[in-house]
Parts: sequence; C-alpha cells; structure tokens
Amino acid sequence: MDSSAAAAFFVLCLLTSSLSSSHANLHRTNPLFSSSQLENNTSPAITTTFQVTKPIKLPAKAIPCASLQVLKHDFGFTFTKPPVSVNYTPPSNCLSKGFSKIVLEWKSTVKGIQFDRIFGVWLSGVEIFRSCTAEPTASGIIWTVQKDITRYTSLLMKPQTLAVYLGNLVNSNYTGVYHVNLTFHFYHLDQESPPTVDNPADLIIPISRNLPLNDGLWFVVGSSTDIQSKKFTIPQNSYRAVLEVYVSFHSSDEFWYQNPPNEYIKEHNFTDTPGNGPFREVFVRLDGDEVGAVWPFTVVFTGGFSPLLWIPITAVGSFDLPSYDIEITPFLGKILDGKQHEFGFGVTNALNDWYIDANLHIWLDNASVGTTSGELIRNENSPTKISLVSEKKDSYITSARRLISSSGWVKSSHGNITTNSFQEFSFTNIMTLRGSSQVVNQTIDASSRVDTIVVPPSSSSYINTIERYQNFPFYLHDGYDNYTLLYISLGFNEKRSVGSSLSPRVSSMVLNNSQQGQLAVNANGNWVGSTQQVYLLDGSEGCYFWNVSSSNFLILYNISGDSCQQK
Repeated sequence: MDSSAAAAFFVLCLLTSSLSSSHANLHRTNPLFSSSQLENNTSPAITTTFQVTKPIKLPAKAIPCASLQVLKHDFGFTFTKPPVSVNYTPPSNCLSKGFSKIVLEWKSTVKGIQFDRIFGVWLSGVEIFRSCTAEPTASGIIWTVQKDITRYTSLLMKPQTLAVYLGNLVNSNYTGVYHVNLTFHFYHLDQESPPTVDNPADLIIPISRNLPLNDGLWFVVGSSTDIQSKKFTIPQNSYRAVLEVYVSFHSSDEFWYQNPPNEYIKEHNFTDTPGNGPFREVFVRLDGDEVGAVWPFTVVFTGGFSPLLWIPITAVGSFDLPSYDIEITPFLGKILDGKQHEFGFGVTNALNDWYIDANLHIWLDNASVGTTSGELIRNENSPTKISLVSEKKDSYITSARRLISSSGWVKSSHGNITTNSFQEFSFTNIMTLRGSSQVVNQTIDASSRVDTIVVPPSSSSYINTIERYQNFPFYLHDGYDNYTLLYISLGFNEKRSVGSSLSPRVSSMVLNNSQQGQLAVNANGNWVGSTQQVYLLDGSEGCYFWNVSSSNFLILYNISGDSCQQK
C-alpha cells in the first residue's frame, strides 16, 4: 500500500478542524466535498431541509396558550465571542393551570458559502437543545426544528437568562450568516393527569461552565487523560436524581468511528492521521468514582463526508442531537449531606475535541419534615473490556463490553425507596483499509433498566420500572467503486417501556429509524448525492411512519402517516 496515497486519503476523510484552538466549534467537512460543491448543482430558489422524526404529540385542543419569541438574532462572525444572552420571562397568563407540553421551535435561514456549525441553547446554564446548522446553497436554505422540552418545565416556570452560542466565521470566503428565530410554545393541561414515574423534575441543576465565556457552556475534553468537572450541591429533601448528558464530537474525533488503530498508523508511518482506534466511551464520575457511561450515537453533521447527502434530508440526529440519561438515585445517600460534590467527565481514547455538559434533574420531597436520608448499597463498575484483533493485513476488529450496576435506598415521606440501576453496553467495529478505500461496519448496543421499589408508610409496596434498549448500526464504504465514491448507512433503533405494579397500563415505544446515503459521479462527471430514510414508530401513545428519498435537492418520494391505521 502506498503510504502517501493512504495518508492523503485519511487527511481528506478525517481532518476536521479549520482552526487550531481547542475551543473551536468550527468543524470542517471532508475538504474534497465542501459546501462550494453545492455551487455547481442546480437548486431551487430556496431549499427547505428537514430531519425525519415523529411529530410532537400535542393536547387535543392544540392551540398554545402562549408562544414566546425568546430570541431573534443574526449570527455572523460570532466565533470566540460571548454567547448571545437575553432575559427570559415565562408567560404570566399561562402559569396557573400547568402544562401538558412545551415545545421549542428553532427556525433559521442562511445562504452563500458556510460550513456546518454546532450550537447550543442554555437556560441559566441548563442545556435544553444542541444542534448543527444546515450547510447553505448559494440561493439559500431554510430549516425548522421542533423539540419537546416539557422535561424542563420547572426551569421554564421562572425568569432565567437564556444563552445561545453559535460560533460562526464570516469573511470573504465564508459568507453565510445564520438568521435565527427561537420560540417557545406552551400548551395547557387538558385535564388533571395522574402522576407517572417519569414526571418532570422539580429542580434542574446545571453541570456546565459558568458565564462569562467566549464559547459555549459545554466542557471541552481534548484528550483521553482530560477530565472536566463541576462542583454542585443538592437540596437535602431530594429523593430521586437523573443526570442528563449532552455529547458532541469534533476536530480529530468528529469521525471517531473511522479512526484506525495506532498500530496501523505506526506501520504506515502516518503523521497527520487521527488515531486511537474507533472506540469511544464517555464516562461520568461522582466524587472520583465512576457511576455511569454513554456510548454515543454516531451523529453525522450536515457537512459530514458531503453536504450533497444531507439536503434536503439531514442526517439522523444532526438537527436535534440526542441526550443520554444516567440514574443517580442510588448515590443520593452520598450527596444528601448539604456539602459540595463533584461530577467529572472524560472520554476513553479521546482526541480533540468533545463537548460535554449535563443537567442534574432532582425530584424533591416537599412533604418531608426536615431532610431525606439514604445509603449506597453497591456500585459494581468494572473497567471496560476492549479487544483489538487483526484478522489479516489492514483489517481490524475492535470490540468492547461493559456492565454497570448500582443500588441504593432513600427514606422520604413517600416511604422507603430502593433503586436498582443497570447499564450494559457492547460494541463491535470491523474496519478494512485498502489503498484509498475504507470500509467500516460498526454496531453499538446500549441497555438500561431502573427498578424502583417503594414501601409506603401505610400501604402495600409497589415497583416502578423504566427500561430502554438502543441499537446504533453504522456502515461506511469510503472509496471509489465504479461511479460510487461513498456509501453510508446509519440507524437509530430504540425500545422503551415505563410501567408500575400499581397500574396494568404500560407506556411503551419501539422505533426503527434507518437511513442510507450515496455519493456518486454520473456519466457527465457531475456529483450526485442521494438519500433514503425509513422511520417507523409503534407505541402506546400512537404510531407513525415516514418513508422518503431525495437526489440532489429533489424529493423523489415522500410518504408519511399513521402506521397503526396502515396495519
């Protein structure tokens, strides 16, 4: 294998940062396939880009009691400048009845030449939305994202400082300015709903960096030895805690699933190729002890590989990056003392840069006299087992497994609550590197289960259960094959159930979300990007399907509806 050709291939495919600063949230698409590529393709006057997902289920009387435009701003040269901050005040005419749904709506337009930019939205340091901008065409592009932010209800009920960081670069080459409107829609409760095991928290504590900053409020993890941390204190009447973690990856690790093993890099004498292999794990520590982990979904940003693939159908999760929940309730007995404690974040095998922060959701026992009390029963947290096998020359299998288990009790006015939490992960990446081509076949499986046993003071005990299983398949063939330059397939599959022994009703959901993209050159030598996606949701709160395909800005077919009715 010619080392110079291979080195050029990896530089083209994996080099991702156009600035040297470790805090840069400017990441660059593959230079071979930049946004200037869009200039040579015919596009409508303005293109609408969208993410395939289910519509948010609204109350029967779907008229918001208030729609607040909380931000209107043009993001030009905002890189290394402070986040845009405004005062947020909740709608006074809506607060009396409570809310069944609160929806964040992000609308934006941009035209010219611009790279994709990561951005975040925070309320008093609590991140409520992380996303990637669309890459524009010369004529312009528009996109809208709606996100259910009902879980942040307690935060949205009082005045806050809202901050948005979208680090953009505008000069003679990159001309795109992002024109943004951010609105919150509030929907009243139709009727009094009985409490469920996943009601919104009473308090949300930010585990993020403090303003003032010339960057986002996320922590920046720049290496495998870099641990970023934040101290916090919780109220002494807390009886449940869940840590919601936001993660995105950039620079040398934007395409971490493509990174070859270090032995391959050493063997071929590469100097500029991002390495450390394809496995990454975000781990969370509480006062120095690991309490949970995230094995993240392979989000491809809108400029990833080629922007032609993601217009008008953007990559799964790129407009609304997923967050990940870790049950902290078993550890409450260690942090109910009214003293400061510390969460820390790190990434196994990390290169620069990972943006990580978290929100600690706290449920309070307002009926309790004095404080709650608790104790950690166990925290079984063995190291991740990682193996690397070289099947044959330039072909590698990387696999990993991990099991995390914890248990603890809390005594409150609800009774004695024992929480058992389990996380189980498995990872397989099969990578083949030949000449100027690379094939990656990867699967991540992540399971979690939380069993809560409640023994009330004067009634029978009962059990609440939350189960979630996620499966993230990813396949990539990057290299010339006939007229095809690249083929990519990614999936976000999930099963979730919430139940209680007090009620026969179980809330359940099954999602299969599969997407494929191809980049090719036709007989005339023109770029052709095409994408297909099938989204299928089946759950106790309804069913939904969406089957759509596009090629070079044009929708080929677009079918959606109620899949329960189709059955």
